[in-house]
Amino acid sequence: MEASTVARAKAAGQTGGLFSRFRHSPVIDSRICGLYNDNMRRFGFTLIELLVVVGIVALLLAFAVEGLRIVREQARAAACAANVRQLVTGLLVYETAHERFPPGFENPDPKIGLTGRAAGSAGFMDPGGWWWFDRIQRLNHLTMDGYKAMVCPSKRLENRWLDLNILCGNYGANLSVLHAVQYLKPYKPFFGMPLAAHQVPRPSETLLVTDSGYGLISWWHATGEPPADLPILDAALEVPLMGSAQDAAYVPGMSINRQKTVCQGQDLDSVGGRHPHKTVNVGFADGSVGIKKPADELAVEKTDGTTWDKSPLWQPKPDPSLAVTSPVPTP
Repeated sequence: MEASTVARAKAAGQTGGLFSRFRHSPVIDSRICGLYNDNMRRFGFTLIELLVVVGIVALLLAFAVEGLRIVREQARAAACAANVRQLVTGLLVYETAHERFPPGFENPDPKIGLTGRAAGSAGFMDPGGWWWFDRIQRLNHLTMDGYKAMVCPSKRLENRWLDLNILCGNYGANLSVLHAVQYLKPYKPFFGMPLAAHQVPRPSETLLVTDSGYGLISWWHATGEPPADLPILDAALEVPLMGSAQDAAYVPGMSINRQKTVCQGQDLDSVGGRHPHKTVNVGFADGSVGIKKPADELAVEKTDGTTWDKSPLWQPKPDPSLAVTSPVPTP
């Protein structure tokens, strides 16, 4: 019986298996090849398709990088605003305790001298003495302890000597309010005792601290036509000479800075600005903080031959009869 079954299988051509008769079928072979070719066409990409995909990925990556840059700029601007708020609060606390703001700058008592290292490059680029921030912050100018609130995270200095100088490229106090007990000669109109809070008629409109190119700034630096001829510094010097950085003080991003001569490495900070859209953070005498204020809103224009529109933003117009004459305590 088995022999007859094998014979029938051979006759039917099935000795190699049930479907062996289809093994060399030209119809099946053509269908398999067609399916193989279809799969190859389905999973392959042309050069144009690859270029389109690469272009889309590059575009998405560019958007992501730009978005990250904007977020980082906004974060730095927010940190800068927090620094300005802290400095303004410190000045107001000092004013409450001493019934006047601290002096912008004061030389040390020659009999006592400095009790520690002075800020900046004392004796060479900057005057050696006490600055307004020395009276409201615990600072160590040797180790830089306490510098965090005094350093603007958005500054854009390209000079390492200025970048390490706490007086350059961070925040400046208004000389018309804090005044200077002793200071550089061109700024004699700002000499005198600092003002008290009640000597500022419109404190919510009077500038106290702002983003600045130097630790002290006045309306002279915010106008294209100052009432006095400020010394023109040598911009080729990597390390400015005494007083040069103060003479080149500026509000970052202000349009008039294009015509100013600033220290080497300050061009990007002074002309390009620090925050998006050339804005600055400003602290006022009432303790409020103006965030992302356009820099040009701080500019002072000359209205006629002897008048500038400096009040009340820069010059509070104090009553001379209310002048403070008591001595300034040594920090």
